Amino acid sequence: MMYESTTILVIEDDAVTRNLFLQGLEAEGFNTIGAENGLAGIEEARKHLPNLVICDIAMPDMDGYGVLNALRQDRLTAVIPFIFLTGSNTQASVRKGMELGADDYLIKPSTVEELLRAIAIRLEKQAILRSWYATNSEISELPINTTSSLTPESFFPSVPQLKEVFDYIEANYRQGITLSDVAVAVGYSPAYLTSRVAKQTGETVNGWIVKRRMAAARPLLKETDQTIEQIATVLGYQNACHFSRQFRQHHGLPPKTWRKENQYQLYQASRNANLQLINTHPPIGNYVPYSTELQVSEVPSRMDTLLKSSHCLSGGTRPHKWPPEVASLTSRDRAK
Repeated sequence: MMYESTTILVIEDDAVTRNLFLQGLEAEGFNTIGAENGLAGIEEARKHLPNLVICDIAMPDMDGYGVLNALRQDRLTAVIPFIFLTGSNTQASVRKGMELGADDYLIKPSTVEELLRAIAIRLEKQAILRSWYATNSEISELPINTTSSLTPESFFPSVPQLKEVFDYIEANYRQGITLSDVAVAVGYSPAYLTSRVAKQTGETVNGWIVKRRMAAARPLLKETDQTIEQIATVLGYQNACHFSRQFRQHHGLPPKTWRKENQYQLYQASRNANLQLINTHPPIGNYVPYSTELQVSEVPSRMDTLLKSSHCLSGGTRPHKWPPEVASLTSRDRAK
């Protein structure tokens, strides 16, 4: 059967409900594990690492919220999909579960068919995620050109528990992704993922997405002649205004102004390097290098350049044989 290698853990203190779900899942080909309370459920989850957990909220000793919180704090069980069973559908109850990282809710009384549908949706998302990571790993080994030489290791903080989050952002920040996209990809609720990332890095998921885009924008502005609109599109923005607004928030300047200032700085650095090179290599003979500050109108003609170059190479003495194009000109001058 299609689910014969998939294990489901059912944590439910009511024996009748628990056995009903276990039997229904087994009939569909799932491997099943049952736990009569929260503490036993945590132990079974850590022991077997099931593919998915179904858990009641109202239980003695430890309720479902406590179970979910404990599993999300454990590196081995943190990414296991988690579905709540609850008799309450109040907004506060749902919000609390989602903030802790619950993936779905089933309101009691619920049928085996409803349970199977919820499980299928979660497992499908997990399969898509695994496929994405497998494909991304293969692609990352290929020599491709990128808009930046940055790597996830050099840009994002080294937090092993968040590697999947940062890998997904790195691979997709040009696609216009949002917090919700990242949350779906790594199997957490948006609220829980935001809290977890902020707690460990001091920055939100959306903040990291924007920072990565800004890091890619700087070399594009500084080293290419692409328009602001083109750069915004490359980085996943739907319009240039949104990009410009975020760029200004992060750099204190609009992208056009930032580009002018930094391209001038690049020119100045290049000019200083040329001056240093000239100063460290004295001229040959009586040849004096041209100033790097010559205006366009002051640039010598091609003939002057060739004459001076020949003079330089000869150590100040006229060469025995002029280049053909110069020889023809100087011959006419001598004829005059």
